[in-house]
Amino acid sequence: MKRKVVRTTIELKKEIIAKYDRGVRVSDLAMEYGMAKSTISTILKHKEAIKSADVAKGVKVLTKQRPQAIEEVEKLLLVWINEKQLAGDSISEAMICEKAKRLHADLLKDTPGTSAQSGSFKASRGWFDKFKKRSGIHSVVRHGEAASSNKVAADNFVTEFQEYIEAEGFVPQQVFNCDETGLFWRKMPKRTYITQEKKSLSGHEPMKDRLALLLCGNASGDFKLKPLLVYRSENLQVFKKNVVKNKLNVMCRANSKAWVTRQFFIEWIHEVFAPSVKKYLREKQLPVRALLVMDKAPAHPPGLEAELVEEYSFITVKFLPPNTTPLIQPMDQQVISNFKKLYTKALFQRCFEVTSGANLTLREFWKEHFNILTCLRLIDRAWGEVSPRTMQSAWKKLWPESAAGRDFEGFEDEPMSVVEDIVSLGKSLGLEVDGGDVEELVGDHSTELTTEELQDLQREQQQTAAEVLSSEEEKGREDVPTSLIKGMLGKWGEMQSFIEKYHPDKELANHAINLFNDNAVFHFRQVLKRRQKQSLDRFLVRRGPREPEASSSGAKRRKGKNPRRIAT
Repeated sequence: MKRKVVRTTIELKKEIIAKYDRGVRVSDLAMEYGMAKSTISTILKHKEAIKSADVAKGVKVLTKQRPQAIEEVEKLLLVWINEKQLAGDSISEAMICEKAKRLHADLLKDTPGTSAQSGSFKASRGWFDKFKKRSGIHSVVRHGEAASSNKVAADNFVTEFQEYIEAEGFVPQQVFNCDETGLFWRKMPKRTYITQEKKSLSGHEPMKDRLALLLCGNASGDFKLKPLLVYRSENLQVFKKNVVKNKLNVMCRANSKAWVTRQFFIEWIHEVFAPSVKKYLREKQLPVRALLVMDKAPAHPPGLEAELVEEYSFITVKFLPPNTTPLIQPMDQQVISNFKKLYTKALFQRCFEVTSGANLTLREFWKEHFNILTCLRLIDRAWGEVSPRTMQSAWKKLWPESAAGRDFEGFEDEPMSVVEDIVSLGKSLGLEVDGGDVEELVGDHSTELTTEELQDLQREQQQTAAEVLSSEEEKGREDVPTSLIKGMLGKWGEMQSFIEKYHPDKELANHAINLFNDNAVFHFRQVLKRRQKQSLDRFLVRRGPREPEASSSGAKRRKGKNPRRIAT
């Protein structure tokens, strides 16, 4: 039989080379990675070229024919896909290919002599299949008929949901929906003065400062919960000025990517959702039973009910089908978009209040009088102004009976009046802004990022990862025994294999595994790598001075025997 050629990724080759450079023997590497010693030797033979290779994830072969622009496109594309998936947005092959072409054009736009190449990259189906295989991406809709299938799934769920509500006897006050969204909290319409002058603000970039929000409310529209806010920095200077964070009108958490994680979501459920809902239902003299409807975003644990403490077992969870959130998820039916318009209105009002009475320019206000603490107040104000009518109307598609008998005439005009208020405030500030600018701004608040923003995000993630690693070393968090780390990583490997083999939802399982590997397991692998290097360094330091003392006869006696094995 013809032998099947199995190629190793460049990332894995770099890992092998790094271990060899730290003193691990070829035979040990071959045993660890299940490769022939000749294969390891071949990799090491080309180690300089491999170490200097800057390639996208999953690439297995170094080739001069592959342009650097394509490598950069695929790296940024993975950042964009991860953003989409973490936001619970569905992505299709067509969307990925279109984004890839835009990224390629943007990357070549400012490079002299490359404009003719912009049309050479077609983002073909062949490229997409190879990219998907290299990067291991999942949750991608392949065909154009996905929209119609999503509509069928949504319609089926609506029928099932209504039957479930009737059978269980839930009332609108007991049924809740939550959803995450991104907010560029410093961003203003593109034609405003601050945007035109952004480059002149030394050391200050208001355009790309994003935070994540989780918003939640019930179907009766009379109860909105404290939002979960995730920012990229937790110990901000403004929080050190007599600010008690647990007294804020948002629950604050932080990570380098400003994303809602599963851990943060579970904390929000236990600290905000469950106790607040329990208190609300008792005040309304209703049975303490609650239904939480949400999508299958990675931050939402499939087994959430099992993770709740016994006190909060009154909560039932129901998940929306994949790729139906734009069609039937209540928070996506103008609640989030209206909130963002109200936030923008509150931002313009704050600008007007501060600048009009103090002879400040908008640039001075932006740089010296607007920080994350001010943003939190504006978020609280905007969330409070989302009307009960907006919250109730959002359930019309999923649960029409909950809104039965309510008058929603003029509902569409409510967001428009907010837009008109923003335009009026903008003109009071001397800005050129119209309704189209405001609508474009609200659309920009989504997780859709430009090429420049993706590059900034990628750089920030790399820098923050290095800072976090350094910070953890300083805090002495590496007192976990090496044997324990190795044992737990081994168990995680077994668990990963078990999940991949037996979990019924392969798409969900693979994404959860990747997320856990990237955000949790990676740290402990890095700890082992540093300890291996430190052990090698100490061994060489101890052995170095003694080498000259070894007798020639002793050296001859050891010749032919296995050298001392270095612990790795």
